[in-house]
Amino acid sequence: MQPNMTGRDVLRRKLRWMESGFYVAGVVLLAVFFVIRHEGEKQRAEGVEQFRQAQAVAAVPPGDSTPAEMTDPRLDAGLAQPDQSQWDPKRIREYQESLAVAAEPPLAVMSIDKLDIEVPVYDGADDFNLNRGVARITGTARIDASGNLGIAGHRDGFFRGLKDITIGDSIELQTHRGRTRYTVAAIDIVDPSDVSVLSPTESPTLTLVTCYPFYYVGHAPKRFIVRATAEHSFATI
Repeated sequence: MQPNMTGRDVLRRKLRWMESGFYVAGVVLLAVFFVIRHEGEKQRAEGVEQFRQAQAVAAVPPGDSTPAEMTDPRLDAGLAQPDQSQWDPKRIREYQESLAVAAEPPLAVMSIDKLDIEVPVYDGADDFNLNRGVARITGTARIDASGNLGIAGHRDGFFRGLKDITIGDSIELQTHRGRTRYTVAAIDIVDPSDVSVLSPTESPTLTLVTCYPFYYVGHAPKRFIVRATAEHSFATI
């Protein structure tokens, strides 16, 4: 202690040191967050690109070589960037960890332009698939088949934006056979035990499922359901 320093002066100095320490820690945590966020976006873009690469290869007749311009990854450089600022840090970290695991390519790519969502759709709503995209719920309609196609996603990940969806919004599903545009017809909040939302339908239907409330801490007690009906289909060019 310096001469003539009072107890109040010592306390003020300690508080300044603590303030500096908290500031440095905050900067470090912020840097870690942005690194994880970058890696998560990389995984999303790679999933979309993987689907488009497979789509391009499938379009080439046997014996032909795939044109270079169809497989150039730079074609995907203009993909819309999802807003991950509202994602849970744990979800971003698990998304990053899935980068190192080899897996099956996505079945489709789902886009909701209004919500700035463009995400690969995988088969089977297990933890791994839900960490790297959204996923078809086992037991619901197959991709490109008529019926009720259920797609699940995490409320603190890719489906965070569903909190802002409204009736009448458009959802587009691109598969290897073409693109189908859906229009949101209903939005409901149900108990997890209510599986009637996934019941078969005669007409092509898309049902999006995520947990609710969106910002609930812990296991959310409800399910947020978006039901959309097919309006237009476009053949793949």
